[in-house]
Amino acid sequence: MKMKAAVMNAVGSPVEIREVDLESPKSNEVLVKIEATSICHSDLNALNDLTTPTPTILGHEGAGIVADIGPNVKHVKVGDRVALNWVPYCGVCEYCTAGHFHLCEEAFGPMFDGTLMDGTSRLSMDGRQMYHHSLLSTFAEYTVVPEMSCVKLPDGMPLTQASLIGCGVATGYGAAVNAAQVTPGSSVAVFGIGGVGINAIQGARIAGAEKIIACDVKEQNLLIAKQFGATHTIHVGKENAEESLKALTNGLGVHYAIDCSGNTKATESAWKGTRKRGVVVVVGAYNPSMMVNIPASGFHRVGKVLKGSFYGDTQPLRDFPTIARLYLEGRYKLDELVLKTIALEDINQVFDSFHDHSCMNVGRSVIDFSQKQPKQQNVSDTKMELGNSYA
Repeated sequence: MKMKAAVMNAVGSPVEIREVDLESPKSNEVLVKIEATSICHSDLNALNDLTTPTPTILGHEGAGIVADIGPNVKHVKVGDRVALNWVPYCGVCEYCTAGHFHLCEEAFGPMFDGTLMDGTSRLSMDGRQMYHHSLLSTFAEYTVVPEMSCVKLPDGMPLTQASLIGCGVATGYGAAVNAAQVTPGSSVAVFGIGGVGINAIQGARIAGAEKIIACDVKEQNLLIAKQFGATHTIHVGKENAEESLKALTNGLGVHYAIDCSGNTKATESAWKGTRKRGVVVVVGAYNPSMMVNIPASGFHRVGKVLKGSFYGDTQPLRDFPTIARLYLEGRYKLDELVLKTIALEDINQVFDSFHDHSCMNVGRSVIDFSQKQPKQQNVSDTKMELGNSYA
């Protein structure tokens, strides 16, 4: 079939709106009609990454309608509304059988090669093979994905909001609920109030934390954090984070700290501001050249845990529907994270906006495939920039 897509032809160049060809799904694959897909800073990273194979179709936060299925697909059917998971798992390896689906290695070889799980592509343009991105390639009218990438949604879940769930929302929520395992009545600090950090705040609120302390360098981010559940804020550019966290917790430090910043300075502050037997979860991706410095003296005496968390330790088949139900119950904010809806043709404008570091980074622009021209439907008055917010 032929479809319209945003095609990355060269590293660092604007994507082009082109007509491309998409083959039918194979045995364990699903054809999804994309209704909405949000644009993440990770897509910009891929656009500027020399290792990204081209030509490719980017996009990894999407939701849509199942249009066709391969003969061995069992978990979804034509007509189902689904959110897409970019880390499908095998279900049989040591990690999967232990319930750690996010650590399954099965998908990463094909993902880095730009193929689907069998090592081949369903995409072509002008007779030339194209590459998939994150096994999803959602910046297109349709996509073929592994069956395990499709997570069925509750009835009534709007697909614009659902498109947010598959990456930043699930990662932040999972960092608090799954990785840190925040308990009712506890205290939580969240460093880096961006697209992931704002959802870590929501996850901590859902888990019943009594004090949720947002830590960032942007005043506007801190104000927005209170709308999502933060009870206190710390401007880390003006205050000593360790001292402020202890002052808010009777001198002990917080029970949990979640670092979404990707900055090792924040991790070090999180460690120092956490009490004995506390848990520090790092979900932000560091630059490979960075090092985390933690005091060695007395390390064995404090009983703290420093933990890395990939994808918020998410189990998509469990967590995506849970977040959707919480939204439908009015307990989880997603409307406020949709900054604007745009047409596919305006995707490069969003990529350009990421370079404006004065913009806010607590939401997404969402491509709505029902739009032919941009409506500029602003759900929030906040501008968007999805880069690092902790310095």
